[in-house]
Amino acid sequence: MVTDNAGLLCYNPLMPKRLVIILLILAGSCLSEDKFQRPGPVRLTHDGDKWAQKTLRKLSLEEKIGQMFMIRAQTQFFNVKSPDYLQLRDNLRRYHIGGVLLTVASEGGAVFRNQPYEAAMFTNQLQRDSQLPLIFAADFERGLAMRFHGTTGFPAAMAFAATGNPRYAAEMARVVAEEARAIGVEWNFFPVADVNSAPANPIINTRAFGEDPQQVIPYVLAYLGAARENGMLTTAKHFPGHGDVESDSHLGVARVSADRAHLESVELPPFRAAIEGGVDAVMVAHVTVPALEPDPSRVATVSRAVIDGVLKQQLGFQGLVITDAMDMNAVTRLFPAARAAVEAVKAGNDVVLIPADLNAAYNGLLNAVRSGEIPQAQIDASVLKILRAKAALRLNKARLVDIRALAEIIARPADLALAQQVADEAVALVRDNGHALPLLGSGTPAPLPAYQPPGPPGSRVLAVVFSDDVRTDSGRVLERELRARIPGMNMLYVDPRIATSMSEQVLEAADRAQTVVAAAIASPSGGKVLRVNGVLTASVSLDDATAALLHRLLQRAADKTVLVALGNPYLAAQFPEVQNYLCTFSNAPDSEMSAVKALFGEIPIRGRLPVTVPGVAARGAGLDRTALAQGGRP
Repeated sequence: MVTDNAGLLCYNPLMPKRLVIILLILAGSCLSEDKFQRPGPVRLTHDGDKWAQKTLRKLSLEEKIGQMFMIRAQTQFFNVKSPDYLQLRDNLRRYHIGGVLLTVASEGGAVFRNQPYEAAMFTNQLQRDSQLPLIFAADFERGLAMRFHGTTGFPAAMAFAATGNPRYAAEMARVVAEEARAIGVEWNFFPVADVNSAPANPIINTRAFGEDPQQVIPYVLAYLGAARENGMLTTAKHFPGHGDVESDSHLGVARVSADRAHLESVELPPFRAAIEGGVDAVMVAHVTVPALEPDPSRVATVSRAVIDGVLKQQLGFQGLVITDAMDMNAVTRLFPAARAAVEAVKAGNDVVLIPADLNAAYNGLLNAVRSGEIPQAQIDASVLKILRAKAALRLNKARLVDIRALAEIIARPADLALAQQVADEAVALVRDNGHALPLLGSGTPAPLPAYQPPGPPGSRVLAVVFSDDVRTDSGRVLERELRARIPGMNMLYVDPRIATSMSEQVLEAADRAQTVVAAAIASPSGGKVLRVNGVLTASVSLDDATAALLHRLLQRAADKTVLVALGNPYLAAQFPEVQNYLCTFSNAPDSEMSAVKALFGEIPIRGRLPVTVPGVAARGAGLDRTALAQGGRP
C-alpha cells in the first residue's frame, strides 16, 4: 500500500481495479472519521440546535448527568494501554463526562509545562475515545504559555489596563483563541471580571484589570468579543465578584463584606456588561456574600439566591453557569463531594467543575434526580445548554484538530511581537529620585579564550531577585538581558529559605555598587502561603525573611536602588522608604524583558497604575519618560 505524507492512498497503476476501488472507499471512510475542526465565530445554527435537541432526547439520565461534569486531565504522553490512560478513558466513559479541563502537572509554585503538539495529540485521543464530543477548557488567562512551551505568552490582565488600550485585550483574545483551538481547546476561563478593590487580595490582584469597574469593563468587552469571533467560548469570573476579599478560596472560605449598594456599583457592573456583551459562561466563586446570601454556609457557588436570584433573574443571564473548582477547600470544608454537587446544581449551576470525588458527586447528583430532589426538567435544560455550546463550536461536525496546522498557527512572530509590545507599554514608573535611572550599559567585553572561566563579578551594578523559590525560572530573563548590557554585573537570587543567611552578602555587594536593581517577583497563585508578620497566611507580598532583607537594603541604599515590582504593584506599600519604583504588573518573561529595557531607557515609559497603592500613589499615577537615543541622550 502506498501513502502520501497526509496518510492518503496514492494510485498505483499495477493495482487491480477492484482493489483500487476498495482502497479508495476505505480511504474515504478514514477521512470522514478524521475530519478536522474549522474554527469560526461561536454561533448556534439551526442545524446545530436540531442536533442538540435530538441528542438530548437520546440520552439516558445517567448520560445527561455525566454531561454536567468537567474533570481535570494533565497533558502528558500516555501509551493508550497504560493503566493511567485506561483509568482516564474509563472515567470518561463510565461517567459519560461532558468536558475536560486541560492542564499540566505542578508542584508548589512550579508548573511543569508541556508541548503544544503533545496537547493536540492528547485532546484528539480523548475525543476519539468519547462517545459524544468533549468540550475542552483551560485557564489561559495569560495565553497558552502558562501551560505549554513554545506558545505565545502575554502579561497579566492588569498590565493591559496599564497600557490604557483595550484594543490589546482584543488582540490577545484573537491569538489565544487561534492557538487554543489549534490544540483542541474550545473554552477559556477568561476574562476576569473581578474588580480588585482590596489591596491585600491574595488571589486576584494582577489577574484583574483594575480597581475601577468603569476601567475594567472596556477590557472585558474587548476580550470576549474578539474571542467569540475567533471560535472561543468565554467565561466571566468570579461571580458575584472576588476582588474585595483578603483570603484565598483555595485555602478556605473568602468573605465579601460589602453592602448591596457597593456590590451594585462596584462588583456587579463588569458582569452586567459581559452578559449584555454576549459572554458564553459565568463562573461562580466560592465566596460568602452576606448582602446577597445571609446563610454563612452558603458560598455563592451553592446559593440559589446568588445564582438564580441575582445572576439569572436580576442580570438576565441565560448562558452556561459553571462552578469554580469544587475540590477547593472553600467547598470541601462545608460539604462532602456528593452533597456539594447536589447543592451546586440546585442553586442553578449547569457545569460542576472538578469534583473532589467524581464517583460520589456523580452518584449523589444522580440519586438527587431519581428521588425528585432535583427536577429532571432542570437537568434537561442544563444539558441542552451544554450541547448547544458544543454545536455552536461545531463539535458535532468535527471534533479532531489537524496536528499539521500547529506549525502555521502557534507562536507566529507577529503574535510574539504583540505580546512584547503590550509588556513594553504596560511599564509604569511610579517613583524616580532622579539619581538611579536610567542605567547605562558598558558595551560588549572582549571575548575570553575558550574554556577560560570568567573573572569576578563587577561592582558597578548589583541586581537582586527576590522570589518564592530561587530554583524556578523567575528572574532568568531579567538576568540574561541585564548581562547582555552589563556583562560584568553582580547578580544574586534570594528566597525565604536563604534570605537570612545571604543578608550580609547582599548588603556588602550593595555597598560596593553604584546602582542596585531589586526585582521583587510576587504574583497571585492559588494555595500560596507565606509567613507575613510571623503568621502563615495567603499573601501576594514578600515573606518575612525576604521583606526584612529588602528593608535593610533600602535603609542602606535607597537613593541608588530601583525596586522593580514584577507582579504585585501594591508591593511598595510594604516599603515606604523606596525612592525609585517601577511596575510591570506581571512576572511573564516578556515583562522581565520590558523591565530591563525600561531601566536602560530603551523604550518610552508611559504606563499608568490601574490601582491605588496605599501611601504611595493613586490610580492613574505614572511618570512619563522618553526613550534615550543611541549614545544615552534623549
